[in-house]
Amino acid sequence: MQSSDMVDAISRIGSKLTGFITGIGFASKTIAGAASIVIFGRKRSQPMRLRHLISEINIAGVQALPVVVLMSAMIGVMLAIQGIYSLRVFGAETQVTFGLALSIPREFAPLITGILVAGRSGSQLTSRVGSMRLNGEIDALTVMGISPTRFVVAPSLLGLIISLPILVAVANLAAFGAAGLYIDATLGIGPQAYWADILSIVTMTDLYHSFGKSVIFAILIGAVGVSIGMGVSGGADVLGKATTSSVVTCIASIIAADAIFALVA
Repeated sequence: MQSSDMVDAISRIGSKLTGFITGIGFASKTIAGAASIVIFGRKRSQPMRLRHLISEINIAGVQALPVVVLMSAMIGVMLAIQGIYSLRVFGAETQVTFGLALSIPREFAPLITGILVAGRSGSQLTSRVGSMRLNGEIDALTVMGISPTRFVVAPSLLGLIISLPILVAVANLAAFGAAGLYIDATLGIGPQAYWADILSIVTMTDLYHSFGKSVIFAILIGAVGVSIGMGVSGGADVLGKATTSSVVTCIASIIAADAIFALVA
């Protein structure tokens, strides 16, 4: 009996591992196909439509601006509160600006923005692609000679790649701005001195690091959202589970990628 249970457990682990490897392969193929459409689509008479790209930028970027600004401002204030509280033990609370300058652009702004966009755009992308899959629209596009990658995947992925760095830039400004207001009210460090300290520490390398992360996060969100959506089959309950799985997988992938960045960069 114990031997049978062990065999079943090994079988389940093998099945999950196979599914994981298959998912990575399909996501890689999806990214490669989208890149091919963007670069060579016009030569192959399969150009990506500009209106589709603008629509995706509106969904992934413009509509996400309010929540990104709000959450980034709250994170900035929280970091300022915790920084002042920690540094007060050493009588160095006025040095809180240095901690903010080192942590917000490299870690918190891209990470929080990536998670927020994963919750919004990742789930929306999976739901849309999954619905098209269930309704036979993906098959219909293929029959009509229209590449689903050109029609759905490429605009979504490129829209995320364009939108996320802009959102990260806005998140940086919102976090620094809100933290500066709190520091001014608490410690009396005025805006001029505060921003002088921030700009003296933040380097172009920090900004490249921040925007580089955002591009990687955008690719992960697009690849995971489309891959899980394409795998939907069955009924509406399956679509709901796929959407939930997409959000969880996107966030887990973003956190894992952020950890790798922290180790190697």
